[in-house]
Amino acid sequence: MADLLPLFFVFAMGLALFIYVILDGYDLGIGILLPLADEAQKDAMIAAIGPFWDANETWLVLGVGILLVAFPQAHGIVLTSLYLPVTLMLMGLILRGVAFDFRVKAGDDKRALWNNLFFAGSLIASLSQGWMVGAYITGLGNSGLSYLFAALIAISMPALYIMLGSAWLLVKTQGALFQRAQAWARMAVLPMAIALLLVSIATPLVSQLIADKWFTLPNGIGLLPIPLSSALAYAVILWLLFRPADFVEHWAYGWLVYACLVIICIMATLGLAYSLYPDIILGQMTIYEAAASPESLAFVFVGTVITLPLILAYTVYVYRVFSGKLETLNYD
Repeated sequence: MADLLPLFFVFAMGLALFIYVILDGYDLGIGILLPLADEAQKDAMIAAIGPFWDANETWLVLGVGILLVAFPQAHGIVLTSLYLPVTLMLMGLILRGVAFDFRVKAGDDKRALWNNLFFAGSLIASLSQGWMVGAYITGLGNSGLSYLFAALIAISMPALYIMLGSAWLLVKTQGALFQRAQAWARMAVLPMAIALLLVSIATPLVSQLIADKWFTLPNGIGLLPIPLSSALAYAVILWLLFRPADFVEHWAYGWLVYACLVIICIMATLGLAYSLYPDIILGQMTIYEAAASPESLAFVFVGTVITLPLILAYTVYVYRVFSGKLETLNYD
């Protein structure tokens, strides 16, 4: 049991962060897209994320919390190494929260300012998260190559979030904004693919440990479903985005685009998990070395198996209550 607890907590942490990416990713993407819309459409875009975004960010808190209580040694190393991007991410998320409330409550004459700040907070948070992922994959290295790779991921992350945001608008909107969201998705789909492809090529180049895992037999053959599934999901996205109007108007259209993006995220998560295991910090520390004492893990396990299903149930409940196409934004 003592050996299984670190595995459980790594799975729970990975699940929380994965859910955060696919949920909070779309509202960060919508924030980045905000300057491209007219004033009425901006209100509709905010309405599309309004009921959900607080629940979405809960998953980030849960993931970081698990890292702190279950892997305290890794927590100290990771957050120390990523102090600046973590600080920038938090500033971006705080700026988004303030701008979300004040964009209307501060008056119409200040709305453009708060819209721009909402965009800035979304972009800062997205770039920071990308940098953190890139730095983490390289084992928190300090070389020029590590920094270059982190910058590559930082640029890639907003492209993914813009696609998720466009897909969510396809789910929640109709009319002119729906058509504009489809146009945004068509513009972003190729940059997203190029960015993800470059990341896939660069990852084994910056880490020999990862290269050995992916490009030795029989591992390489067994791992083929990951890139093949991603390529298939991307092909379906392309097919969907260029369908005729009668097909596009089907209620499931937006969900199909969003589901394909989720599949790509799942494959990326599985690939990253395989690349890192059993390390929690590549080349520095395994999950077993970083884990808290068995007694501490057993105690935290009880809280986690209660908290995780409750947060999941709350998230499902919120999405069920506010399902369907959005209604007029109301701040009363």
